[in-house]
Parts: sequence; structure tokens; C-alpha cells
Amino acid sequence: MGKTVIMFPGQGAQKIGMSQEFYEKYKVSRDCFEKAENVTGLDMTNLIFKENENLDKTEYTQIALYTAEMAAFYAGVEEGLTFDCAIGLSLGEYSAMTACGAIDFEDCASLVRNRGIYMETAVPDGHGAMAAVIGLDSGKIEEVICRSGLDNVGIANYNCPGQIVISGEAENITKIMEDLKNAGAKRVLKLNVSGPFHSPMLAQAGEKLKKDLEKVNIKNPHIPYYANYTAELIDKNTSTEYIKSILSKQVSGSVRFEQSVRKLIESGFDRFIEIGPGDTLTGFVKRIAKDMKVEGLVYEKI
Repeated sequence: MGKTVIMFPGQGAQKIGMSQEFYEKYKVSRDCFEKAENVTGLDMTNLIFKENENLDKTEYTQIALYTAEMAAFYAGVEEGLTFDCAIGLSLGEYSAMTACGAIDFEDCASLVRNRGIYMETAVPDGHGAMAAVIGLDSGKIEEVICRSGLDNVGIANYNCPGQIVISGEAENITKIMEDLKNAGAKRVLKLNVSGPFHSPMLAQAGEKLKKDLEKVNIKNPHIPYYANYTAELIDKNTSTEYIKSILSKQVSGSVRFEQSVRKLIESGFDRFIEIGPGDTLTGFVKRIAKDMKVEGLVYEKI
């Protein structure tokens, strides 16, 4: 028998109506919405199920996506879902932590709500930007950034071979985009986001989150998960203070999804279940597996 990992997407995967089918069918899913509403004071069903402008605003997106992902997860558990490890992309790491028992739902909902607010307000509108770099390996991108001498520009997401996201000061992102095209990138596309996520410009947001984390009961997970900031396995032997430390740094640090997936595949994981809206992470894993020349992986969706 192989090993199963569950995966939770991050901001950008949200869509109106996500997890509504679970909400209508499972009490455990409705409980997620009710608990999130009690913690945040937000009308989660209106935010997630009805057409509105708030769902794509970071301060609302993150708590909405977390709630929808956990509603899908608990429905899966009720139907017999078992797994050996978890991983999430950025915001998805909080869903992974909850699924693995490292934090209670209500505590995490409060953290996620504040995280969204801190990230939304950390940098004035228009001062930061992000761009996807297609068809250029990460080493070459790092070299171009280093050679440019530009401040507040770095890699935000190591998604998969040939797809890297950069983040930082808007003016400098525009400049580096041309350098990356000249270095051989097939495409460099500016993303429609509200801030320079996972860049040093969000250090202040990380510091605010750090204060919240000091007050929250983080536990040793009973099932291991991978941390974005370090691409390390977090398990029952990991210091809870260390977990808090890397969560606060994750806000302004690179998300090492590709590095984590490579470790999962190398250690025998062959069943990947994406939980939540979309199938972006499944696409990333397929490209990573192809680059590693690994076949026979199983992909599922909840």
C-alpha cells in the first residue's frame, strides 16, 4: 500500500458557492460555517454562497477559503477519508494544520481572519505587485533578481517546474519583468492581487500575526504536515514554539510547495487528494512528478 497526502489550496482558488454541496448535505460542514460566524461575526453563507464583491478581498478571502476547505475536509472524514500527511499552499497551510490536529478550528479561524486583515492593510494599494514567471527555472530567476540589485523583490512561490511567482515593490517588479523576459522566460504575467504577498514588504503583517500566535494553543500534530516556509516535515516531535515562529515568517517568506512535494514523492507518497475549490495543486504535482520522471501517482478531489 502507498501513502496518501491531502492538499489544501491557497488564495486565488476561491469561488462563489464553494463547498455548498457539503454544507447542504453534512452537519459537520454546517458546523464549520456556524463556528466561523461565531468567531468572526461575519455572515459566512452570504460571503461564500451569494454573489458579492468581498470574496476576492484578502481580508475576507482567507477566512472564507479556510471555512470552505474545512467544511469539505470534515465531510470527507465522515465518508471515511484517511491520510498520512497534509500540505497546504500559503493560506492552505492553516487548513492542513487543523486537519492534522495542530490547532482547533475556532482558534485557527480567528488567526486566519486576522491574517487576512494584516496582509490586506500591510502595504498601501498600488505599492506592491506580484507576477508569474513561466518557463524559467528558479535558479535562473534568483540569479536575475540578485544581479538586478533591486530591493524588495523576491520569489514568493515555488509552485512547480516552470512556474514561479515573484513579489515585491510594484515599480521594481515591473523592471524585473523585462529582465526575466530577456533571460529566457516564456511569459511573465502580472497578477491581479491586492498586495505583494510573501515578500519582505509584509514583514509588519508577520509581526502582528506573531503576537496573535503567542496567545493561541498550538499543539503537536497527530498526523504530520509540511511547512511552507522551510519545506520541512512538522510532526509530533516538533516544538510548538518553532511552529509559531515559522507561521509568522511564512507571511513574508517564500512558499516552498515544489520542494515539499518532491520530498513527499521521494518518501513514497503516491496518492494526492486536493480538498477545496479548484484543482491547481493537482496540476502542480503532476508537473513536479513529470519532472522527476515518476509515474503511477493517483489524484483525487474532494
